[in-house]
Amino acid sequence: MKRKFRIIVGMLLLAIPLCMNAQVKPVKPGHPKPKTEKPERPEKPEVKKPDAPMPGMRPDGPMKPDGPKPGMDEPKGGITMPKISGFVQGMYQANLSDKGDLLDNTLRMRRVRLSVDGNLSKTVSYKIQGDFSRSPMLVDAFIKYKPCREFAIQVGQFKTPFTIESPINPVNLEIFDYGEAVQQLVGYKDVCGVGALGRDLGLMATGSLFPVENSNGYQYSIVDYAVGVFNGNGANQLDNNNRKDLVGRLEVHPGLKALTLSSSYYYGKYLKNEDYNGVRNRWSAGVQYNDGKLVIRGEYLSGNTGYQGFEGEGAPNQFNSKGYYAVAGYNFKFGKEGKEQKLMPVLRYEHFEQQTGVFGAHTADHVIYMLPDASAPTSYYTVGINYWPIKSVNFKLDYSLIDGAKKVDNHYQDYMSHRVVGILSYKF
Repeated sequence: MKRKFRIIVGMLLLAIPLCMNAQVKPVKPGHPKPKTEKPERPEKPEVKKPDAPMPGMRPDGPMKPDGPKPGMDEPKGGITMPKISGFVQGMYQANLSDKGDLLDNTLRMRRVRLSVDGNLSKTVSYKIQGDFSRSPMLVDAFIKYKPCREFAIQVGQFKTPFTIESPINPVNLEIFDYGEAVQQLVGYKDVCGVGALGRDLGLMATGSLFPVENSNGYQYSIVDYAVGVFNGNGANQLDNNNRKDLVGRLEVHPGLKALTLSSSYYYGKYLKNEDYNGVRNRWSAGVQYNDGKLVIRGEYLSGNTGYQGFEGEGAPNQFNSKGYYAVAGYNFKFGKEGKEQKLMPVLRYEHFEQQTGVFGAHTADHVIYMLPDASAPTSYYTVGINYWPIKSVNFKLDYSLIDGAKKVDNHYQDYMSHRVVGILSYKF
């Protein structure tokens, strides 16, 4: 399916009319251009085809030049016309009890994104992205200056550089959504109660160091880095504590492009209300192998979150959270060349724990305190299928066994439940 066709279909799905304007040079009435007879061209002598292909030409098909001619296919000065892209995700989710009884189920639009990006020059680019699944909302809006591979700087609203999984486009995830630990500690539905979309407003520097090259040219860089300063309140929110958060990620590819060793750190403070405020520190470490077929990724996350709800000697002023996940899948490709389909069976295990233990004794009688809305340790066992019938369409079907606990009379009891999720994505 051609890209132009995918763009048109995507725009129709978003109910945004696409207008095409054709400019026609007017001809003044009463002054018709006189017809002139073209001189006959002399016949060209027959030229014998060369036995071997000429440089820059394909030997097995139509001959094509090596690349675009300056001033023809490439815009002058690196400027490009705005490029429209996006994706739509429709989702079905059913939750069942430990006995298999249906608790609830729903259909909904998970994400409806529209993006516009382009180049203002050879070194300056921009991107604007919105979401229309619930109400129009700004997702990304930034401008980036990249004078070289080793250094680039961007300013605006975008994803914070934290963890391996968060930067992955949700359409390309192995299962229907990011892991619970990533969502709870990276600013999607953060345990501190602020932040959304994993994004924030700020300034970030990125770059790739120590390039690896071969006879075909540049292949990859051994070190990738990203470090930024952010408001700390999440997408589309102003700062409210006069303190900026520092976030950074370092990735190393030790002798193999497909292998990534990653670590990231978040250092900041937040203010939600008089009870929920204080430190917001997180760190993560992980590894990934992805050669386009086999995907294996695992990551550990930990965080300290300030809380001022208790007073008195021994009362806590922060709580700890931790989580980890491991995911594995293999892409089986089948079909005709150029129209290949991909089918990936996926296994995923994840665990998340928002602190629910003893935080301190308020008096000598050792009263035990638990944070409001705290959750017991929960494990997720997921098996799924990730299917690409064509390049622009993806279908995921996931089943999860959720092993956790529920609160009964201020105590937690073991509880098991089931979740089935199907999600259909179309990108253009």
